[in-house]
Amino acid sequence: MAKPAQTTAPFAPFEWMIAWRYLRARRAEGGVSVMTWISLIGITLAVFALIATLSVRSGFRAEFVGTILGANAHVTVYNLATVDENGVSQTGIPDYTDMAARVAQVPGVTHVAPLVRGQVMANKGQANTGIEVYGIDGANLANRPRIANPETAQGDLANFDQGIAIGSGVAQALRVGLGDRIKIISPNGVKTALGTSPRINAYDVVYIFSAGRYDIDRTRAYLPLTEAQSFFNREGVADELEVMVEDPDNVDALSQPLMAAAGERAMVWTWRDASGSFLDALDIEDRVMFVILSILVLIAAMNIVSGLIMLVKNKGRDIGILRTMGLSEGSILRVFFICGAFTGIIGTAMGVILGCLFALYVDQIFGVVNWLSGGTAWDASVRGIYFLPAKLQFGDVMSAVVLSLGLSFIVTIFPARRAARMNPVEALRYE
Repeated sequence: MAKPAQTTAPFAPFEWMIAWRYLRARRAEGGVSVMTWISLIGITLAVFALIATLSVRSGFRAEFVGTILGANAHVTVYNLATVDENGVSQTGIPDYTDMAARVAQVPGVTHVAPLVRGQVMANKGQANTGIEVYGIDGANLANRPRIANPETAQGDLANFDQGIAIGSGVAQALRVGLGDRIKIISPNGVKTALGTSPRINAYDVVYIFSAGRYDIDRTRAYLPLTEAQSFFNREGVADELEVMVEDPDNVDALSQPLMAAAGERAMVWTWRDASGSFLDALDIEDRVMFVILSILVLIAAMNIVSGLIMLVKNKGRDIGILRTMGLSEGSILRVFFICGAFTGIIGTAMGVILGCLFALYVDQIFGVVNWLSGGTAWDASVRGIYFLPAKLQFGDVMSAVVLSLGLSFIVTIFPARRAARMNPVEALRYE
C-alpha cells in the first residue's frame, strides 16, 4: 500500500532559502538584482513621501488650531442689538459682571473674561498701521497661553496696567521696542458742535507677544479693560464675553447651555464657527493628498510585478526542476511571494525610517532649505504661521505601513501564481 504524500508546512525554511538565493542572484546567474533595487528604492521613496506629507499635514493642523485656541476665545458670548428710546442701536453688555458669573457656572467652562474691542490706527513717528485693540483685565490676559508665553514674549505682563501690549508684527511695523511710546488714534472721539473729533492717546509699550500667527501678531494689541472702556466710550459696558472651555473639540455641545445662562438676548460664536470652513478645506486637502500619494505607492509596488515577472521567466528551468523533485504549486507560489513581499517589507521599513527622521528633524531640514533659498522658502504672510510644522503620529505611520505592505503583497500574488502554475514539462522541453 502506497504511503500518502507528505506535505510541508507553509513558508518552510527551504522556501525562504530558495527565495533568498533568487533575490541576491547576480545577472550572470539569471537574477534580476537591478529590478529588485529599483523596486526597493521606489517603495522607500513612496512611503517616505507619504509619511512626510501626513506628518506635515498633522503638524500644520495642530499648529493652526493651537494658535486659535491659545490666543482667542473658545466661545464668544455677545448680545443682540437693541434700539433705545433715542433710536440709537445698543450692542453692549451693561451687566457683564453678572452675566460672566452666570456663564462661569456652566459645566465645562473654565474661564470667562469681559472684553472691549475696537479698530484704531497706531502711530510712531512716520510709521502707521491699523490694529485691533482688545480691552481686557491683566489677570484674564495671563490665561491665554499663546499671549502669555514667556519664551516668545518680551517684557512682563505684571506691568500690563501701566501701558499697552502689542504683537510682534505691530512692533515691527512701527519699529518700536519695550519702553517706546506709541499713539493710538480712533475716529470715534469726542462729539462737539463742529462734529466728532478723533481721540488720540499715547501709551508705553510694556509687553510684546508672539502668538505664532502672522495675522494676529500683525494686527492685535491689548489695553487694560478700564482704559479701553474709557478710550472707546464704553464706560460700564463690555462688548462681549470670551469663554474658555475644558474640551474645545466639543464646544458645540455647550452653545445652548451658554445662551441659556447668558440671557434671552445672548448669542454665541464658537471657534469652529469662525474657522470651520478652513478646517473643512484642510480635511478635503488631506483626503486628496492621501489618495494621490497612495497612487504613487501603487506605482512603486507595480515595479515589484515587473521584477517578479522577469525573475519567473529567467527561473523557468529551476521551476521545472523543483516541480519534478516534488515541490507543490503552493511551495513555488510561496517562494516567489517571499521574493516580492520581502522587497516590499524592506522598502517599507526604510521609508518609515526616512519619514520619521524627516518629521523629527524638520526644523533643521527646513533651516537648510531656507538658507539655500536665501530666506524666501516660507512666507508667513501667505502661510499664516512662521515655520513648517510636522507632527509624527502613530496612526499616520501605520496607515502608510498598511497601505504599502498591503499593495506589495497583493501585486506579488499574480506573478507568483503564474510561476506556480507553470507546466514543468514545458519549462524543461527546450533546456
